[in-house]
Amino acid sequence: MRHRSLQVLGLYVLTSCVALFNTAGYAQPPGQNFSMEQVLGYPFPSGMTASPNGSAFAWILDERGVRNIWVAQGPDYQPRLLTRYSQDSGQELSNLSFSHDGKYLVYVRGGDHDANWPETLQPDPNSSPVQPQMQVWAVSLTTGEPQVLGDGDTPAISPDGQRVAFIHLPENSVWWAPIDGSQKAQRLFFDSGQDSDLQWSPDGKALAFVSGRGDHSFIGVYRDNLTPIQYLLPSTANDLEPRWSPDGTRIAFARTPGDGGPPQSILKWHSVPWSIWVADVKSGTGQRAWRSPDTLRGSFPQQGGDVDLQWVAGNQIAFISQMDNWPHLYVVSTKGGQARLLTPGGFQVGGVALSPDRKYLVYSANTGSTLGDDDRRHLYRVSVLGGAPESITRGDRSEWSPVVTGDGKTLAFIEAGAKQPPLVMCGKLSGSSWQTLDSGLLPTDFPTADLVVPKLVSFRASDSLVIQGQLFEKNDGVAKKPGIIFVHGGPMRQMLLTWHNMDYYSNAYAVNQYLANHGFIVLSVNYRLSTGYGHDFHYPAHWGPTGAAEYKDVLAGARFLQRDPQVDAKRIGIWGGSYGGYLTALALARNSNIFKAGVDFHGVHDWSMFLEDWFGKPIQRYQMPDMKALMKVFWESSPDSDIAKWKSPVLLIQGDDDRNVHFHQMVDLVRRLQLQHVPYREMVIPNEIHGFLRYHSWLEADQATADFFAQQFLHDKN
Repeated sequence: MRHRSLQVLGLYVLTSCVALFNTAGYAQPPGQNFSMEQVLGYPFPSGMTASPNGSAFAWILDERGVRNIWVAQGPDYQPRLLTRYSQDSGQELSNLSFSHDGKYLVYVRGGDHDANWPETLQPDPNSSPVQPQMQVWAVSLTTGEPQVLGDGDTPAISPDGQRVAFIHLPENSVWWAPIDGSQKAQRLFFDSGQDSDLQWSPDGKALAFVSGRGDHSFIGVYRDNLTPIQYLLPSTANDLEPRWSPDGTRIAFARTPGDGGPPQSILKWHSVPWSIWVADVKSGTGQRAWRSPDTLRGSFPQQGGDVDLQWVAGNQIAFISQMDNWPHLYVVSTKGGQARLLTPGGFQVGGVALSPDRKYLVYSANTGSTLGDDDRRHLYRVSVLGGAPESITRGDRSEWSPVVTGDGKTLAFIEAGAKQPPLVMCGKLSGSSWQTLDSGLLPTDFPTADLVVPKLVSFRASDSLVIQGQLFEKNDGVAKKPGIIFVHGGPMRQMLLTWHNMDYYSNAYAVNQYLANHGFIVLSVNYRLSTGYGHDFHYPAHWGPTGAAEYKDVLAGARFLQRDPQVDAKRIGIWGGSYGGYLTALALARNSNIFKAGVDFHGVHDWSMFLEDWFGKPIQRYQMPDMKALMKVFWESSPDSDIAKWKSPVLLIQGDDDRNVHFHQMVDLVRRLQLQHVPYREMVIPNEIHGFLRYHSWLEADQATADFFAQQFLHDKN
């Protein structure tokens, strides 16, 4: 399940079957005085970027659905609002980058483009009669006046700062426009593929790109309209991530097998070997620099993410691999040889930034000297030429999204604590003290003092696998509270002991804080499939549609709550979104005797509807596995298969323009619940997508979640 940004609603439909529940007027425990709107009112920064030259950096800030660009410039780094958008429009800002001369910021404004659905219209969560477009914009740092450059996504600014190439939608072709918007955008060149990942050469005279051809892809190089497009080392493979050498003579790229061969059983994981190639741009010749081990751990990432190729000092390529069971940084010579591990240890690396001199990599990792750091993020620096990693941040907070300014002196990043929402920080890269830039934007009524500090807990599933989670529990003297299990989506996610680095899960963290402060004890479960605990934990056998093994961990979490002396074992609920919605529905269907109520955000309810996603549409191949047997496993791993045992009430929430989990999953489940006389409510948000785009959609949905649990577990229904 692919997640995007979060923010949400306006209009929804609320209906009930079998029983109508009054959610108004329930008695709240004494001392609980902050609202859902207050705890969701924090600004959320994202999209950190630094100027290639000079001392500036910028970020995107979402303030209750109003998204704008902020910039800070040295030496004082006083934050400055650059754009002036003023509405919760549901139009995301993304792909923020500086021109090389530091005069412009280029960004994308608009919704949910995905190359897998190129024909899909842009979402319209405001239900406007005018169809919105995904557009590339440029804003001058001097005038602050944004100019639209054209309809498209993923812009790339030329090194001279004069031109912007971008992917034009819906055909995924390459277009360009002058950065000042003085001319209308036009197509740059024709290519037969679906193009992506635009990369200018250092001198700006050539543009590398990925040309997707369905079952294979090429690395292409465009120079001008008089020169044929050059395809580097073309083959039947899928070639990805073109990266220019600093002198512009070579391109490194990743290669994975083409989409072919005999169909493999989807009931277990299979290795996906990959390699790094280096091609000489002038001659078109090249060689393989490195090849992964043909193992599951050595595979190209199969659940989100990439290998993050970077051309670094010493004529080396840096990349991420999980070959030792952990996502770590490695370097390998462009001439070939053994890869050298830069970041040894039992932790996960992510969010990598390269210093301007290409000698250092700054990264975020879930490790440190503070208890519970495997459920936090801290920043480190490692030399690509040798030496042990150096700690940059430490303590009981989390830090992520590091960027280094073009002068190599300043580090900027985002920091959050258990009570402190995400804030933008900066300071000297060589130092250890940090300046907070946007704390003044936190609303004065944000309930910092009333929030709880989650506790790290662990418990064993029925097959003895150790599972970690975060326990939200307020010590207010109230005995025997109802317990709530929270299950994240993805499933390639990890909930933290702090506010989260993704807006979707920062929202979920806020809701869990609200529940903990309004009469509940909440356990957030990092079930198998979660990131942060190594490759083997992340890629378990019999997962999801192939056996739902991770449900053992959800059930173990409920047993943990039942053993908590502060929890009323007869009042256990569950909630989650996307994959978490799937696990919520599975819990209610299989164990209504334990889970007495649930809230299911856009969950999967019948895996068998997705079988074509593994084998293509339509399924028409002679050499196929036993489809009947596969359908049986997929069905038995689905909540719908246990609908006869489903007794507990449920609140279902989904936008009907969901591009990740088809809205029919909810429509189909509702009809099944009706036939089984299961009490339910539904909240349908017209024109919203999977990760709600409007703040008010989230506010309405999250408030409905809290009200539903309060009515089920706190309000005296007698």
